[in-house]
Amino acid sequence: MVMKIDRDASRFKQIVRGKIRENLRKYVTHGEMIGRKGQDLVSIPLPQLDVPHFRYGQNGRGGVGQGEGEVGQPIASGDPDGEGQGQAGSESGQHVLEVDISLEELAAILGDELQLPRIEPKGKANIEQDKVRYTSVKRIGPESLRHKRRTYVEALKRQLSEGTYRPADPRVIPYKDDRRYRSWESVPEPVANAVIIYMMDVSGSMTDEQKEIVRTESFWIDAWLRSQYQGLERRYIIHDAAAKEVDEHTFYHTRESGGTRISSAYKVCQELIKNNFDPAEWNIYCFQFSDGDNWGEDNRQSMGILRETLLPACNLFCYGQVESPYGSGEFYRVLEDAFGTEHETLVLSEIENKEGIYESIKTFLGKGK
Repeated sequence: MVMKIDRDASRFKQIVRGKIRENLRKYVTHGEMIGRKGQDLVSIPLPQLDVPHFRYGQNGRGGVGQGEGEVGQPIASGDPDGEGQGQAGSESGQHVLEVDISLEELAAILGDELQLPRIEPKGKANIEQDKVRYTSVKRIGPESLRHKRRTYVEALKRQLSEGTYRPADPRVIPYKDDRRYRSWESVPEPVANAVIIYMMDVSGSMTDEQKEIVRTESFWIDAWLRSQYQGLERRYIIHDAAAKEVDEHTFYHTRESGGTRISSAYKVCQELIKNNFDPAEWNIYCFQFSDGDNWGEDNRQSMGILRETLLPACNLFCYGQVESPYGSGEFYRVLEDAFGTEHETLVLSEIENKEGIYESIKTFLGKGK
């Protein structure tokens, strides 16, 4: 029988989940959770949500403050005459509760709200293998799986109920019926490896605001793809007129200047895939972010690498053009003219500002590839 407190806890979790749904667009837009990310959990501030708590009555025994002291004597530091500064407010405050939610739950909410289809991995990633998980405790099982703590607890409970437990001589001797064993079940899990390759223009026209948009959108992309794959790797490429592979911190914090050759990033990406990620074994996702500037004579070379190498190798190649006061935005039109807007693998998105992140994620991941 489910205890009332368990039902209350379940109901509270549903309320929290509903609040996250209500405010999801705000979280996606403003990136409030990025700095609150732990290894597996994200801390989310939820406004106007009261935490359930006990309220104690007096039970006829008087109130707080019994003991030594005179009536009116202050019990905390402050003005001894009781005169404060300013006037008391008349409005109630906003209650903010921080709750921890797993990245898996967060991805599920994101998928539901954006109506994202489940991804079907390609190639060998469709193979499934059974993974053993210990999920319960039973009365029978091999001795190698005996649950010592649970066995001890059962023996202690029995002795207490029989009245044979002596605190002065605290010996707990398990009988056969006290023994408990860990039990398992086989859960099929896909053998799927995936890699996300992020490419970003860090030339002089990309400002910190544009990089923050990229960082926020990447967080949500990571959350969704992690929920679809057992193994996920991320690689980062930055470029101006030249490109190089870097770590995550460098990717988001590099300050560069100079011209732009997008083909340089494509070449590094091409070599990365060739040397590390066989398209027959890996599900490859490329996300490129730029303000659309590119050296005019480089467009032809960029289109050649994209058409001949990157698009055939990738599950999805997403180009997000972040609007910048300094960028021309021309590369989006070049891609449109070369491949159209309904290409099987290439997805294009224009991100005007932070408000555009929500729709951009839906555009990128809505194909379910």
